[in-house]
Amino acid sequence: MSSSRPSWIEEMRLEAQNIAEGNIKALKRQEARTDPNKDLFRIKTADQWLTDEHDKPPARQLMGSLWHEHELCILFADTNLGKSILAVQIGYNLGKQSFIEPFCSQVHEALKVLYIDFELSSNQFKARYTDPQDGTLHFGEHFVRAEFNPDGDDPLLYERYDDYIRSRIEAGIKKTNAKVLIIDNITCLGNATNNANSALPLMKNLKALKSKYQLSVLVLAHTPKRNQQRPITVNDLQGSKMLSNFCDSAFAIGQSATKPNLRYIKQIKQRNTGNDYGADHIALFTIKKQYSLLGFEFKGYDEEQVHLQKIVMVLNDHVIEQIGDLNRQGLSVRQIGAHLKMSSSTVMRALKKVKVEAAT
Repeated sequence: MSSSRPSWIEEMRLEAQNIAEGNIKALKRQEARTDPNKDLFRIKTADQWLTDEHDKPPARQLMGSLWHEHELCILFADTNLGKSILAVQIGYNLGKQSFIEPFCSQVHEALKVLYIDFELSSNQFKARYTDPQDGTLHFGEHFVRAEFNPDGDDPLLYERYDDYIRSRIEAGIKKTNAKVLIIDNITCLGNATNNANSALPLMKNLKALKSKYQLSVLVLAHTPKRNQQRPITVNDLQGSKMLSNFCDSAFAIGQSATKPNLRYIKQIKQRNTGNDYGADHIALFTIKKQYSLLGFEFKGYDEEQVHLQKIVMVLNDHVIEQIGDLNRQGLSVRQIGAHLKMSSSTVMRALKKVKVEAAT
């Protein structure tokens, strides 16, 4: 004999559940109609908006003009360029009332930082911030780190995975009273964030949390495989169309083609300031461990073009012959390069081949 319920009982249970859910939704709609804070839009005249904002202080800089207080900012780079190292360093400094040269901070109090780490295990984190001579780094009480718990709540208990992620992040914010939220990295918070359908609810949730708790949010993201001969743009951000639309600011880390250990930081998007670190004024860094703190060390400024991979011109027989003829006519290396629209180094390589062929 089957122990399953008769179909009519199951139908009645589902009908009762639907009625209950409908009543809850109706109550929420009624609440939204009577409570202006629950409405989707906040509507005021433009004059009233300006009046309300007039006495508010301007947003303070957290990391120079790259990231301001109460902004949702994205830091992106290719793998193994030091995104996590820089993000931890930023959080460490905000908790210590300090800053990374040359990006001054206008915040003069220690900020509580919640760093959600999807990248490193606790053992890897310890190894990165421990020195054989100086011991482990003292972060202090203002830097709180969270990592993924495989035994945590079952996401299947939530209707949507986005709701699950938001609820857990929100719980962490409440528990720590954090004013700064750093997420490392965004690809771990959704499925294929380069897909607009995944990026949209994710960024909406982060913006909602930012507004609700007056947070400053820094989100780390990857770049897909990019052409190293071209400057970094917003199009190099994975899921760029959606992610860039929802963030207030963004900056990127690039690798210099001149030296493998040299990095540069470039400003990509900003709303509260001018573009201080664009292609003509990037900030250069090396990654160095000082005592127990692994971080970025400032080395100066330069133009991005200097640090991009150079296009290597193929020297076929016809090009080499042209260069040889122009050289015999008395043109200098620079003049030949200008005439043929190629670099001086390419001309020099061709002339070396001409000399070798002449000697043989």
